[in-house]
Amino acid sequence: MAVVSVIGAQWGDEGKGKIVDELSMRADYVVRYQGGNNAGHRVVHEKGEFSFHLVPSGILFPNTICIIGNGVVVDPKGLLEELELLQKQGVDTSRLYISDRAHVVMPYHIVLDQLEEESRLGEKLEGTPRGISPAYVDKHARSGIRMAELLDVDAFRAKLSIVLQQKNRMITQIYGHPALSLEEIHGEYFKYGQQLHSHIVDTQKMLHNGLFEHKTILLEGAQGALLDIDFGTYPYVTSSSTVSANAAVGAGLPARSIDRVVGIYKAYTTRVGSGPMTTEIFDHTRDILRERGHENPSTNGRERRCGWFDGVAGHFIAQINGFDAAVITKLDVLDTLPSIKICTAYNLRGQIIHSMPAIPNDLAACEPIYEEVEGWQCDTSDITAYEDLPPAAKNYLKRLEEVIETPIVMVSVSPQRGKTIQIQDLLAEPTHDPHYPRNAMR
Repeated sequence: MAVVSVIGAQWGDEGKGKIVDELSMRADYVVRYQGGNNAGHRVVHEKGEFSFHLVPSGILFPNTICIIGNGVVVDPKGLLEELELLQKQGVDTSRLYISDRAHVVMPYHIVLDQLEEESRLGEKLEGTPRGISPAYVDKHARSGIRMAELLDVDAFRAKLSIVLQQKNRMITQIYGHPALSLEEIHGEYFKYGQQLHSHIVDTQKMLHNGLFEHKTILLEGAQGALLDIDFGTYPYVTSSSTVSANAAVGAGLPARSIDRVVGIYKAYTTRVGSGPMTTEIFDHTRDILRERGHENPSTNGRERRCGWFDGVAGHFIAQINGFDAAVITKLDVLDTLPSIKICTAYNLRGQIIHSMPAIPNDLAACEPIYEEVEGWQCDTSDITAYEDLPPAAKNYLKRLEEVIETPIVMVSVSPQRGKTIQIQDLLAEPTHDPHYPRNAMR
């Protein structure tokens, strides 16, 4: 038994979906613990290509139970569409369960998200206007609606009528948008609740039973840690906590139940939308990375910005999350490059620093200080054993380990399932005493 938290260690799109999919083969539970349908995990295997937005990546394995945890905000319409698509692709979705405590993304959240983004006078945050941020606002303002409430027709109507009065005042008086209909929303969303009725359960009880029975549990986040609401590049971040400390809370588990925290890094860096990105590149190498890495988002359709591996950000995230191990994905994308750069420090207005500034303008002013290493210029996409990697690729991985101060235990060389080099077993029985802290801060 092991409880393993899988954390995206950059700005998202690190390949978490593939890694969770491969680990799910031996997992009893896979739990999504934060975010909404504003992120996508792409998984490629013999049945085809799948994009997951709310459903955990483990759904492709027939013996794995998948849970949408209490820390997620759920768009029921989007979830039903995703389930219908998966069923058409031959996937059994009966093993998906939704926490009855998870909050619902309502139509007024989506409308307000769009109106607020359109009204920004300064630089737009370029988020995905799917109602995620307003839903989290309502959660913390104690005016949110939870999945369990969709199942009681009268209680749902009573609460919705109070909340919608407030939302309609904002929508009409501040933004001049037409008011939303109580009858339409109540009828539509109560229907969604009925369609999802068999999936909405007390998932916290399920997981605690799993702990008691020594089951293997994977905790899966949606966005990367550099988009965390506290430790990301604020305000160009998501609306929830994406780091390991929130994984237990968002799943409904005690914090000390987590045995291992694993960070997923891409072999280079990408980012979608606005915000500082110190190692961003603009020459022909960017085009190579985009083409070879198929850097096309599965959710928002925007082109990804590309850059060299940012070791300063990578080390910062390893510390914040207390990574026990790291996984490097898309190593094969670098196969053709004669030389590769790694950012090991920043130059901030003449001062050499090794940490990420909290102020966006300071981070934007940082210039990367690079080390340059030799490329391997050969195909790695069929390699499945670490010893078979070319020496230059091993040297690159070793240097990344040193920079982020975290051992690399797995390397992905293709989006295809199975094309992964496993150096250590991430799901092995833990050897530490869970009642005492591990090497959480180095």
